[in-house]
Amino acid sequence: MTTHDIKLAEQLSATTLLRFATAGSVDDGKSTLVGRLLHDSKSILTDQLEAVEHASRSRGQETPDLALLTDGLRAEREQGITIDVAYRYFATPRRRFILADTPGHVQYTRNMVTGASTAELAVVLVDARNGVVEQTRRHAAVAALLRVPHVVLAVNKMDLVDYAEPVFAAIAEEFTAYAASLGVPEVTAIPISALAGDNVVDPSANMDWYGGPTVLEHLETVPSSHDLTGCHARLPVQYVIRPQTAEHPDYRGYAGQIAAGTFRVGEQVTVLPAGRTSKIAGIDLLGESVDIAWTPQSVTLLLEDDIDISRGDLIVPSGDAPATTQDVEATVCHVADQPLAVGQRVLLKHTTRTVKAIVKDIPSRLTLDDLSQHPNPGQLVANDIGRVTVRTAEPLALDSYADSRRTGSFLLIDPADGTTLAAGMVGDSFVATAAAVQATDAVRDDEGWDF
Repeated sequence: MTTHDIKLAEQLSATTLLRFATAGSVDDGKSTLVGRLLHDSKSILTDQLEAVEHASRSRGQETPDLALLTDGLRAEREQGITIDVAYRYFATPRRRFILADTPGHVQYTRNMVTGASTAELAVVLVDARNGVVEQTRRHAAVAALLRVPHVVLAVNKMDLVDYAEPVFAAIAEEFTAYAASLGVPEVTAIPISALAGDNVVDPSANMDWYGGPTVLEHLETVPSSHDLTGCHARLPVQYVIRPQTAEHPDYRGYAGQIAAGTFRVGEQVTVLPAGRTSKIAGIDLLGESVDIAWTPQSVTLLLEDDIDISRGDLIVPSGDAPATTQDVEATVCHVADQPLAVGQRVLLKHTTRTVKAIVKDIPSRLTLDDLSQHPNPGQLVANDIGRVTVRTAEPLALDSYADSRRTGSFLLIDPADGTTLAAGMVGDSFVATAAAVQATDAVRDDEGWDF
């Protein structure tokens, strides 16, 4: 590894990024928690805080309503709810964050799918007075379905139950058991009061029985799921660079963002779906030549052979190439108001490749309340989650979603107006994973909530 590569690695490790999403039922305090995080970590500007204070006074509130920091739509501010996914960017000395504050209403479950699809951690809030409710279970199931690596159970409004440890313990135990049945690999339970600031950024003086991390401390220290060497290396080609200038008459580079894994100069690679092979002759990164590159860097690969490569092709190591197929079996979250029906013609967008497709079958629809399967529904409507079989006009190189969230996911699009119909995840749903986890954990009796 060159000195330049070492410096890049040091920069990457020194500025790790964590994407996380908040979820929970209506009025559980998601926006207030986010506002408290931003406020107490000093991640908001003075004029933003003044605007919130002014808006709060105009509504007759003596103290600033921190939820207004994220509820950006006028309808959200008027109703006191979250409708759209609100993205916020902030940083502490230890880590950078991209936060997605998602809605709690059942009718906006699809927005939770949008916010959690790229998240490495999900914070599921529960009102300590109400405990685990139907929407709590629904959001836990969506997090499991999307294979979010880390889940935090934030038991909020502890100030309204006199900071009672038994209340927290009962909720944490119930949620953890349900999450384990879904195959969620890790749950960290934290008792908080977002309104008062208990255990959000600073430890609470009202809950000396709790010895675990605050929300921010956990966010700063939870391991990032980015594995630079252990993933299947994948580079979706976004653009073919051919300057054909006097300075670069023969330059031919294949540019794109590395979706997963690591590429090295001299490595044998295969271009899919055609299956042609070559070797990496060079890697250009930020105008410089490097010997190694990894996700999520945007690079240009130079190959030893001039082969036909275009946008939408996938460059992979020759010894680790996924199979190509025209029959895609997947779980989809339907996000459009118009239904998705058997026989419907759609466009399927996978990484940088978009192909024509037809929905061949919808074998089942999932009921998230009790995880039962409704067979042969015929169609999926807004917020439905179901299994589908899609036949594509051209072969696609797909990974299982369990192996790669980037190259194992796709979108179904209405060819008439470009509306996104559904977000798909290739392979088994979380139910199969949960069954495997239950079988593995059957011999263990140490299940419980994590302090």
